[in-house]
Amino acid sequence: MSATPELSSLEANLTSTLVAKIRDFAIFMLTPDGRVATWNAGAARAKGYAAEEIIGKSFACFYTPEDQEMAVPAQALATARANGIFEATGWRVRKDGSHFWAHVVIDPLYDDDGALIGFGKVTRDITRAREAREREERAREALLQARTEQSQHLLRLFEQAPGFVCFFRGPTHVYELQNEAHHRLAGLRDIIGKPVREALPELEGQGFFELLDTVYTSGKPYVGRAVPITVESAGGGKVDSFIDLVYQPIFDENGEVLGIVSQGSDVTEQVLGARSLGEKQLELERTIEERTRALDDARQALALANELQISNAFFQSLFEQAPGFICVLKGPDHVFDLANDAYRRLVGQRELAGKAVRDVLPDAAGQGFFELLDQVYQTGKPVVGQSVQLDLKETPSKTVTRFIDFVYQPILNAQNQSVGIFVQGNDVTKQKLAQDEVQKYQRELEQLVQARTEELQSAQAALQHAQKLEAIGKLTGGVAHDFNNILQVIGGNLQLLRDGMAGDARALKQLDTASGAVERGAKLAAQLLAFARRQPLQPRVVDPAGIVQQMDELLRCAVGETIAVETIRSGGLWNTCVDPYQLENVILNLAINARDAMRDGGRLTIELGNALLDDDYAALHHDLTPGQYVMIAVSDNGCGMSKETLERACEPFFTTKPEGQGTGLGLSMAYGFVKQTGGHFKIYSEVGHGTTIKMYFPRSYQAEAAERVLKSGPVTGGDETILVVEDDPAVQATVVEMVRSLGYTVMKADNAAAAMVILNSGIPIDLLFTDVVMPGAMRSPELARQARALHPGIEVLFTSGYTQNAIVHDGKLDAGVQLLSKPYAREQLARKLRQMLTKQHAAQAAPPSAPELEKLALTRHVLFVDDDADVLSMTCSLLELLNQRVDGAANPQDALALLERNQYEVLITDYDLPGMNGIELARKAMAAQPQLKVVIATGYGQVAEAAQIGAITMPKPFKPDDLKRILA
Repeated sequence: MSATPELSSLEANLTSTLVAKIRDFAIFMLTPDGRVATWNAGAARAKGYAAEEIIGKSFACFYTPEDQEMAVPAQALATARANGIFEATGWRVRKDGSHFWAHVVIDPLYDDDGALIGFGKVTRDITRAREAREREERAREALLQARTEQSQHLLRLFEQAPGFVCFFRGPTHVYELQNEAHHRLAGLRDIIGKPVREALPELEGQGFFELLDTVYTSGKPYVGRAVPITVESAGGGKVDSFIDLVYQPIFDENGEVLGIVSQGSDVTEQVLGARSLGEKQLELERTIEERTRALDDARQALALANELQISNAFFQSLFEQAPGFICVLKGPDHVFDLANDAYRRLVGQRELAGKAVRDVLPDAAGQGFFELLDQVYQTGKPVVGQSVQLDLKETPSKTVTRFIDFVYQPILNAQNQSVGIFVQGNDVTKQKLAQDEVQKYQRELEQLVQARTEELQSAQAALQHAQKLEAIGKLTGGVAHDFNNILQVIGGNLQLLRDGMAGDARALKQLDTASGAVERGAKLAAQLLAFARRQPLQPRVVDPAGIVQQMDELLRCAVGETIAVETIRSGGLWNTCVDPYQLENVILNLAINARDAMRDGGRLTIELGNALLDDDYAALHHDLTPGQYVMIAVSDNGCGMSKETLERACEPFFTTKPEGQGTGLGLSMAYGFVKQTGGHFKIYSEVGHGTTIKMYFPRSYQAEAAERVLKSGPVTGGDETILVVEDDPAVQATVVEMVRSLGYTVMKADNAAAAMVILNSGIPIDLLFTDVVMPGAMRSPELARQARALHPGIEVLFTSGYTQNAIVHDGKLDAGVQLLSKPYAREQLARKLRQMLTKQHAAQAAPPSAPELEKLALTRHVLFVDDDADVLSMTCSLLELLNQRVDGAANPQDALALLERNQYEVLITDYDLPGMNGIELARKAMAAQPQLKVVIATGYGQVAEAAQIGAITMPKPFKPDDLKRILA
């Protein structure tokens, strides 16, 4: 290469080995007037010129003729000199005349005196990248076009549907879509975007608003036949009609209710014609149908759902989830184009797409359907069928008879010619058979209506009472949550103040008074949580008679000497699984209520017995499961309650006592505790004759569990690191100060996301102390799980003033969860932290014994069963270290499933398992695998039944040597 004299020095640097050999970029120098001064391998590869061919020539030859005519090359050099750089993309020309899309950068170069000595230019061929972007853009446009055409096709079907169709969104039922038929039904009013109560106010009192609310909250469809409706016409007058309608909930991909599609037709003419056949029979049929449907709605109106946004596949979802059968036939041969799931079920899941109706349904020949299709296609006029019989072959030898309502609606093109048929209808077999039965047994209708009406009234009354208490429970639970946070701040700061007032007796007395008020507030909040069924229960299997017996002296002191206390216990009393401390509290509260009802003395009777609540009784109480229960009744012969008082007796803060003599929380707390335990609560009372309160708790088939005694221990701190996660600033500041005052190193976070930043930082954390309820996408159990994954030895302590399903299920804490309920005292916090951290240190300090175990020579396939997660994990690890193949199960159901899939040589099972004891599990296992050797692990000593089935008893706690001895 050669260069001009003024560039000789710079050229020596730029034409080094590295630049010269670069092939992906064309890198070369230009003289101040735009002639090529240097040339590298990338330039030769991209532009096709050898160095001796191009050096000394103008770089304008790289531009298209059009750019050269517009002086683009000179403008590029001028821009680079004026702005310090020129950067652009555009077409460039190779030596052979071919074009490529290039990215170009030009930089001006100056000597030490600031004089321009030339330009540096870098060019890269980006043709492939440009072509890839263009392909992606074309693909996106094609996909958008296809989706648009599909939506337009479905919209045409929606608009031409013969019956009225509309879509309501959200809990207020906002009109989002309607077809022409519905627009006419609504009096041609502008209703899109309006809630139904605002769009059609004249429907108030006709029941439609309430039905929409029920369908939305329950997620269950509603079907109405010949429902009367009065709407305003376009001229302003009232129009009375009868309609068949379906309210069908629409679900999103997560199974949540999105809105409701309403579909139906005007059946006024049919209803008026049928009236002439007998007004009495029609009235009875409609009454029983309405009563039966209302009863079903009352039993189903318990579930709640959240509003979500509709997906992009909205029209397809409406079509597939339509309650009636729908299909679209094309052409004179009636070829299936579309069919929803209801239609495929109607015809027995036959192959439909692309086939003519006569080929798919040959067994429908001779029944008139094919002829009607031909008629509709040729005339362009719709046909409506009511309760038409349809016989189809389910198997070659079995014919199924159905009755259907249907509409054949012609689909017309822009020239008003038939191009297909829209088929819509419903399988009304059940309704037709029901009508036949009504005609057959007409004399029994009045009696049936009366029975259904009484049952409906009873169910509605129970439902309304339960809903009322549920609503009050949610309110009181939320109040208790906020109240507990406030009490935590007040109580924590009072305890922190105490440390600085050791010598001030007056101040300490004032602090004691304030602390006492906090304790009373905490007790009040606990009673509210009990009613709201949000208290964290710790149930165990107990003998209820033993609990009542232990309370005898306490009860006699509580009710006084003027009241006689009598306890009646039936023989063979069953066990139940409850929180014993809460049960004692409930019985004591009921006894005090009874004492207040017997001002002049009387008799308090506590009765314990077994009870069977059958299906008939459960049918009258929507939240009751039939089965065996343990009944505890508390009776008095006091003043009794009026009917009005009974209806409100379980409401929190409701009391008939004078002001200052009761909070009104005793019965509400008892009611909430029984319901949270899965039981049943009933009050019987009559004015002047006393009151009996019966509590039913589910029977437990397990043996009574030994009571766990927790040591309180001294109030001590430590030097470990604790991460506090709390979103309430006041509570967080108080808790952080309390923990720091105990000597711990404290880190704090406002939410789970902030806590994860600290956990991911690598800072060693010994214990995570987190509120259960936190803002943000990550919930506290997930935070705990990720914390344990990042810090395997970390301890997790939850706190809350309002327990939710995050850590509480079926009314009790999840297994292995540690919870400190708000408000808590500094001493409670200190003992809990020390207890958990001491356990952690003991586990870390324990010498690893597993590597020192001598492995067994013989390897067996072992199934180990224990419902304690720690015991299960530890024992399975020990068995693996002993050279055994081991599978673990946390309950009998999982164990039986493993026994069905695998062959085992040894079964080691805990005796005390949920739902089934170890002996029962062993019998089933040996029946399935007779060669199985069984070991019963138990803390109850020798189990007599073990020897009867040939099993070995292994006492708990067992050691690795015990396992070796058993397996050897």
